[in-house]
Amino acid sequence: MRLGAHLMRFDSVPSTALRQELLDTADAAEEAGLGWLSVMDHWFQMVRAGFPASDPMLEAYTTLGFLAARTETVQLGALVTGVTYRYPGLLAKTVATLDVLAGGRATLGIGAAWYEEEHAALGVPFPPLKERFQRMEEAVLIARQMYDPANDGPFDGAHYRLGETLCSPQPLSKPEIMIGGSGEKVTLRLVAKHADACNLFAADTDRLRHLLDVLHRHCDDVGRDPAEIRVTTLHGGEKLLAGDVDGFVDEMRGFAALGVDTVILRPPATSLAAWVRDVVTPAVAPVRDL
Repeated sequence: MRLGAHLMRFDSVPSTALRQELLDTADAAEEAGLGWLSVMDHWFQMVRAGFPASDPMLEAYTTLGFLAARTETVQLGALVTGVTYRYPGLLAKTVATLDVLAGGRATLGIGAAWYEEEHAALGVPFPPLKERFQRMEEAVLIARQMYDPANDGPFDGAHYRLGETLCSPQPLSKPEIMIGGSGEKVTLRLVAKHADACNLFAADTDRLRHLLDVLHRHCDDVGRDPAEIRVTTLHGGEKLLAGDVDGFVDEMRGFAALGVDTVILRPPATSLAAWVRDVVTPAVAPVRDL
């Protein structure tokens, strides 16, 4: 099992120092052998998570391009892009560009979006939830078509109509499509139908086991082998923050036993680079052995 880092806060240093902080964090992630490095795709910090909206927030794909230039091995992605944030053809093109410049290390993370306040603030339409899910499914189909060099014809959906789906250069890898979220009726069914990977919100193995049972039932319904879907989960890493590496590794055994490929850790209010170097790195090798 692999560990990853989710860079979802940028408040530990002044903006004048953010560039160096990200460079140092990228270096620490590579040296640690992390399997995943992601950023949020938000314009404002999340009030829902207890932060002021005015806290620093970097634009996701600019940041991922910057990290791509500094790294060589770690997988890169947004966790996750809201479908409302970009027209899907442009999103697929953006991720293809990231993949080329990263040497084949891009993931297309996508979700139905939820942060209505930032949409209203910046004048971005925010349709009802049912429509957002419909748009997300069409966006995934558009990306699949754009990443197929043999099919650059039109796409005619209920919400998006593309005259052609030309994508040149093609991505070096066919970027995996990761659907984020744990909604049992719609989100996990879309994972079963379309996703190469999922990101589940599960604080413990009981919750994770339940979500995987739901996902596997959806896979049975649509005729999909669940083993085709890479499972990731976000985790606070509380034991690591307390310095208890052995306790964290023991906790991760249960996640590994359930088939989790990558546990993605969230940083506390501290230097991102120091957190990766001093807190996360000691657990990478023992977790890899699980």
